[in-house]
Amino acid sequence: MVEKESSGWGDQLNALKRIARRYSIPFWTLNHLRTKRAKTCDTGLYHQIRSAYLNLCESEVQKLLREIEIEKALGSDDNLEDLAAEAAHLVARVQASKEAMKANG
Repeated sequence: MVEKESSGWGDQLNALKRIARRYSIPFWTLNHLRTKRAKTCDTGLYHQIRSAYLNLCESEVQKLLREIEIEKALGSDDNLEDLAAEAAHLVARVQASKEAMKANG
């Protein structure tokens, strides 16, 4: 998540701050987890991080779907139908994971 949020070398701490603010996860906790200095990770924190990761996955797949739709509109290739179906399947899997996480509490 930090790599996706970061805009390049030297931006990791700023990326961590943005992630911490966006998902209400303490900055230093994230940093200690990232640098493998954390001694424990309680289940509440684990669920917050997993939820943030699933949100990122869903966002990335949605971006891919938009790009596929643009390419289809340009009429570039017939194989895009298969990619669109796979991307839609990924969206469904991510949403199912999010629902399962909510159900398990």
